Amino acid sequence: MLLRRLTTLGMAAGVVTATVLTVAAAPAQAAPTSVTSYSFTSEAGDYIGGGQTRDYQAPSADIRLSGTAGYVTMRVDAGSEWWTIELAAPNGDVLRPGRYLDAERAAFRTGRSPGLDVSGTGRGCNRVYGNFWIDQIGTAADGTVTLLDARFTQHCESETAPRLQGTVKFAAYPLSYRFASDAGDYIGGGVTKSYTNATSVFGLRGTASGVSFSVSGQRDYWSVELYPPAGQTLRVGTYTDAQRYPFNESGHPGLSVSGNGRGCNTLTGEFTIREIAFDASGAVSALSATYVQHCEGGTPALRGTIRYFA
Repeated sequence: MLLRRLTTLGMAAGVVTATVLTVAAAPAQAAPTSVTSYSFTSEAGDYIGGGQTRDYQAPSADIRLSGTAGYVTMRVDAGSEWWTIELAAPNGDVLRPGRYLDAERAAFRTGRSPGLDVSGTGRGCNRVYGNFWIDQIGTAADGTVTLLDARFTQHCESETAPRLQGTVKFAAYPLSYRFASDAGDYIGGGVTKSYTNATSVFGLRGTASGVSFSVSGQRDYWSVELYPPAGQTLRVGTYTDAQRYPFNESGHPGLSVSGNGRGCNTLTGEFTIREIAFDASGAVSALSATYVQHCEGGTPALRGTIRYFA
């Protein structure tokens, strides 16, 4: 359940206090749903993927997960193709959100190396050179892994061999932040950047009266405030003619995106709530949203996408 996921990921306490989800939208709006999938891109010459690209989604593909946070295995069966993805912590350790570099073949890893082994339809590596990133992982009371969100890069037999890159998800909800800043935008500095749970920590707090989303990672700190016009509640939809929160005038939604000590004195913009959910106490527990912000009446824009378990 959602609270267990937050606990096993080591996120800040108090963000979510119950496991019941309700949605602040029309009754037809469904609560956020998890994803179980396996996708990969194989460079020409890669023995395992054969230079192909695949995207398998449950339930069309039979995707199963087994093992503990020390050594977890995903198995995928789809028609005439089958795949096995093994991710292992260094011996004596457990997998947690983060980057795992210089991985060796999982069953034969040495020293303090993490383990990786992706094989498929009868093809496997004798030696593995690679890296992987754990964005989310959750376990049941008996230690078995029940949630996984990870990415990998594998080279077969040689560290200079063609790459196999892929993503594995099992009962995972999106968790990320991305922004794109136009040249001349003061807040984003004209760059584009993405953050995932492997390297960053996310926070979400608030109620239907307004929410605050935060990101800390990659030497950055970002804050996004989204508020409806006074007297209204946040629902799925687009909020236009936004002004700087908390100085937005009556009838205007509130928006404020700041980071690394930079903020707007005045702003114009809009934001769209794609999905939003609350726990039984009314605290926000899931959010999918986008925004566009113009600082000080300027033309350059800062655009961002928030995915927090939705």
